[in-house]
Amino acid sequence: MPPQLTGPYPIALRADDVVPEIWDPLAEAFAEALGLDDDEVRFDARVIGDLGAESLDFLDIAFRLERAFDIKIPRGGIEQSARAESGEAYEVDGVLTPLGLEKLREVMPEVPREEFVEGLKTTQVPELFRVGTFYNLVVFLLNQKAEG
Repeated sequence: MPPQLTGPYPIALRADDVVPEIWDPLAEAFAEALGLDDDEVRFDARVIGDLGAESLDFLDIAFRLERAFDIKIPRGGIEQSARAESGEAYEVDGVLTPLGLEKLREVMPEVPREEFVEGLKTTQVPELFRVGTFYNLVVFLLNQKAEG
């Protein structure tokens, strides 16, 4: 999910950058999937740590977003993008390499840089996901769809 992809919708780095026509249905999908009020769904909220999502919730959220936006979300797509960009050097024994960390930072610009720490395990990557991560994934997929 490289942020430089052009299209009608911009990648968001913070809540002020979101487009309401994308944000509103996205926030609704999160609220419904996690049993939250709409105002609890914030751009910078950690999906696991702040909103309490579990692995099955990710599937529910993805399904709701696919229906709302008529897109197909590849499972593991965020991490796969970073892995593809860094090739063989993404991780060693389940720990991200410095190149892997840098590529993950590039595909997740909404996550504060200081959270990409040396020693980060691949199993810990979902703990970094923000609602904004999903917003940007939807934006990327919508822009890709618009380009044909």
